[in-house]
Amino acid sequence: MIEFKDVTFKYNITDAEGNKKDAVGVKDLNLKINDGEFVVLTGFSGCGKTTIIRLINGLIPKFYNGELTGEIYLDGKNTKEMTIYDVSEKVGSVFQNPRSQFFNVNTTDEIAFAAENQCIDPEIIKSKIIDTAYSMHIKSLLDRNIFDLSGGEKQMVACAGIDVLSPQIIVLDEPSSNLDHRAIKRLKNILEEWKKQGKTIVIAEHRLFFLKDLADRMIVMEKGEIIKDLNKEEISLLKYKDCEDLGLRALSLEDIPFENDFRPMQNEPGNQLEFKDFFFSYKDKKHSVSVPDLSIPCNDVIAIIGHNGAGKSTLVRNICGLEKRNKGSIVYKGKKLSNSERLRNCYMIMQDVNHQLFTESVLDEVMLSMTDRKTDKEEKEAKAKDILDKLSLSNYCDVHPMALSGGQKQRTAIASGIASSKPIIIFDEPTSGLDLNHMYLVADLIKELKRIGKTVLIITHDYEFILKCCDYVIQMDNGSVVDSYRIDSTSVDGLKKFIELK
Repeated sequence: MIEFKDVTFKYNITDAEGNKKDAVGVKDLNLKINDGEFVVLTGFSGCGKTTIIRLINGLIPKFYNGELTGEIYLDGKNTKEMTIYDVSEKVGSVFQNPRSQFFNVNTTDEIAFAAENQCIDPEIIKSKIIDTAYSMHIKSLLDRNIFDLSGGEKQMVACAGIDVLSPQIIVLDEPSSNLDHRAIKRLKNILEEWKKQGKTIVIAEHRLFFLKDLADRMIVMEKGEIIKDLNKEEISLLKYKDCEDLGLRALSLEDIPFENDFRPMQNEPGNQLEFKDFFFSYKDKKHSVSVPDLSIPCNDVIAIIGHNGAGKSTLVRNICGLEKRNKGSIVYKGKKLSNSERLRNCYMIMQDVNHQLFTESVLDEVMLSMTDRKTDKEEKEAKAKDILDKLSLSNYCDVHPMALSGGQKQRTAIASGIASSKPIIIFDEPTSGLDLNHMYLVADLIKELKRIGKTVLIITHDYEFILKCCDYVIQMDNGSVVDSYRIDSTSVDGLKKFIELK
């Protein structure tokens, strides 16, 4: 059993001026989680979900600094009397950003790492790795360089490491955030198997559709407190509107309404982004992108979809000039763009936003992307504050970006992209870590980018987000574009089929 008694935790954070502040993680928390229960924690970004995960796995207070009061018990033992090693024997963790828990370059070594640290017999570990690779359908990920994997593939490696370790308690912090729907089904199968084994599972998530049948309880949080504790029957009765009223993502993707409120496609001559005999391959020759002929509309919002490893990120890295060894041409509004011209015309928000947070404050981070020398500092600051306000980040202007939650970091990077003056804006999984309300905010801002004439390309697995703001879809598989079409009432069924909702 996991038990919280009158637990309050406040993070010690430092703003850009070096002033220390307290940020509430959880407040007056009383919670019991029984052995073998499957509990889903959900709610707005920053509501306290991740804090509960960290309190269970010992990262609070062993790693994250702050003020902790109250008592936490694992199987009747007070965590204050346990070392982090003691806790790790009982609790396995899968983090939102899998890179933060990797210690090896080779994927097989990484999958074995946690079990090796518990001194499990090497032969048993080898056998478990084979079983896990088979059950999770990840044999193709074994003995790979971990830096060559997509974000979703890295998440599957992290889950595989926990499956091999097989602790009694498993906590997961938004494990689906970087996964496509096929990978989510595999993750769901793993969660089902863990549940059958009697594991106690606590998962913090915004994407709820794959958890409806698994959850014994769904705990909705707000500002560090529990506002709803729903049992299995109450979860089953929730409709789309009920979830929306609670600020939650849909429990069934089939229930999401399609609202085709976008302007008609403008087939203006020359107003296209075109690929002609385009080809790119990494040195290993295994991961390439080939686009012999493709035209997509400019000044629209284009979703690039495909399963993990399909080549989506490779394609956009070439579009924005980050990759140099390509053949063929990319033509924007009738002009062929060199690599350097692509760099000047594109702004990319990466999947792992930690790679592009550079400054000491959120406000400075957004202003950094404003490269127009004609705009003075006061104008830049006013523009940045306006964007941050629209993304519910105005209270974090002076906070260091690395002190933010995953969803807040994501919105900070999105704010930087919106603030840039580039005509082509590229987002790689912009809704990773975002709750429903903030997903709506981002969707509205992306539609505003289209309104002012930007061309927006979005890599996404988020079906709900696609229906909310995208006009056009590019489907990729195995490094090739297999289809492209405008989203309307006739094409939605094809979109559902591709992401395996049908």
